[in-house]
Amino acid sequence: MAATMLRTKPRRPLIQALALAVALAILPASLPAAAAEPFSADQKAALDAAIRDYILAHPEVIVDSLNAMQARQEMAEKQQQSAALVHFQDQIFANPDDPVIGNPDGDVTVVEFFDYQCGYCKRMVDPVMQLLKQDPNVRWVMKEFPILGPASVTAAHASIAARNQGAYQAFHIALMGYRGRLSDAVVFQTAREVGLDIEKLKADMSSPETRKTIQDATALARTLGVNGTPAFIIGKELLPGAVSLDTLVEQIEVARKG
Repeated sequence: MAATMLRTKPRRPLIQALALAVALAILPASLPAAAAEPFSADQKAALDAAIRDYILAHPEVIVDSLNAMQARQEMAEKQQQSAALVHFQDQIFANPDDPVIGNPDGDVTVVEFFDYQCGYCKRMVDPVMQLLKQDPNVRWVMKEFPILGPASVTAAHASIAARNQGAYQAFHIALMGYRGRLSDAVVFQTAREVGLDIEKLKADMSSPETRKTIQDATALARTLGVNGTPAFIIGKELLPGAVSLDTLVEQIEVARKG
């Protein structure tokens, strides 16, 4: 999975909340039944001691609670993501501004979010090209998602602009094939090597249409919970990170049958 994928770590307030839950669980056993009155200083001290002793004797309670809470959070996020994949079908699969490679009339559409400085994205180029060669009925939608710095933004704009010279795929493959740190100079040198008119390319890069295409893809990625690159959407499934060719083929067949 790409290094840009993020995971939130539990924080102190969460642990304090869990400690309170433990306290509430053991409170009836640690204090005498009484009317609902404020705790005295002695009662508070006894409660603190009971909580501490219980946690020290049963530290697995904290671990189990954290695991259960994380599992519930991940399930909720997955459900939200699944609902978003259905709700935003048109933006995902049928945005006319998005570049398409493969068969534009293919019976299955794969959507890829990527960044030109993402090493994992670079590794996926050969498997993707192999897949499109062996399955000529796949439509591949490219979503520019430049999240790894200014050079990524320049590359994304140049790539979208290259469509106006009929060279999107050639330029995309050339940029992905570059090994080394990407820069504006590298982007434009690669464009020259592909045969692009640089002055026209720069003019098209600054057009409102180019900016909108990238802004729309970025906003959609955020809406869907895509936090890193690459990420693939096939049918109703979102696959984060680099995946194997076999996985792509399998998911395409599932979508084709479904």
